[in-house]
Amino acid sequence: MRGEHAGYACGAALGFLGDLIAADPRRGHPVAAFGRAAGAVERRLWRDHRGYGAVHTALCAGGAAAGAALLQRAVRGTAPASPLSLRGGAGVALTAATVWAVLGGTSLGREARAVGGALTAGDLDVARERLPHLCGRDPQALDGPQMARAVVESVAENTSDAVVGALVWGSLGGVPGLVAFRAVNTLDAMVGHKSARYRRFGWAAARLDDLAGWPGSRLTAALTVLAGPDRRGALRAWRADGGAHPSPNAGPVEASFAGALGVRLGGTLAYGGRVEHRPVLNGAAPPVAAPDIERAVRLSRRVSALALATTVAARLVAGAALRTRQPGSRRRRSR
Repeated sequence: MRGEHAGYACGAALGFLGDLIAADPRRGHPVAAFGRAAGAVERRLWRDHRGYGAVHTALCAGGAAAGAALLQRAVRGTAPASPLSLRGGAGVALTAATVWAVLGGTSLGREARAVGGALTAGDLDVARERLPHLCGRDPQALDGPQMARAVVESVAENTSDAVVGALVWGSLGGVPGLVAFRAVNTLDAMVGHKSARYRRFGWAAARLDDLAGWPGSRLTAALTVLAGPDRRGALRAWRADGGAHPSPNAGPVEASFAGALGVRLGGTLAYGGRVEHRPVLNGAAPPVAAPDIERAVRLSRRVSALALATTVAARLVAGAALRTRQPGSRRRRSR
């Protein structure tokens, strides 16, 4: 077990570094390939019915997790090995490749900065062109401050969805945990909408994503309090406004970001052809401005790095605790 946990720690660190260096490729990304496969399954299964949506979610997310588990077992063999051995090195490489594939922190920062740069230059047309890379809001209905707000909210929410949540489930479940979380999160983005087509069919994916995202969102909010420039403000906004958001996971994250950055988030938005009136988060603060986007990206990177350290440390500590409880461990120590 020691080699397995150490191997995961090495692989997670390498994969995180890979995302920092290489980010996501614009073509041929494994998550995009999963999305195409899930879309093909949807075309065969779609009915305006929750049961068919549940089958779709189970087939896609369960199939991805099962495939990852089989691959991990094939690479690792019948027993875990030291990360320095050939078999252990293959396991480290598999973990690193999977972590790189499921994380999206660097691409998130890149797209946010692209919109922020356009807003700073006063080029609203370019900003509207780039905004859909971050979120599904209607950019034509937004002015400059509203786009800046949309970017900061997307950075906050995707810090949890694209980085911290994946690391949490990787720590708990290794490569299958990483793949399962990304599959569920991708399905929610594809079909978890409250539109006429997906209100029933996407219900299972949306609810499963809420469950899977719960631990990552709370860890993200806690690390935002720790890493943010205004710790008291982040904690205060989280406690006061986090539960008011319609999303049980986006609420704590966006509220803590709002408090940490000293800005106001939430309010009216146009999304998916409909208008939503969401509660205001950290309402006493000023609205978001273009320079706040860079501050949000930097906070996201600090939170992501702390999440890596926290989840890897938790796995190593849990592994050490399990070893001490194994039969014969006391006898080995007494010798």
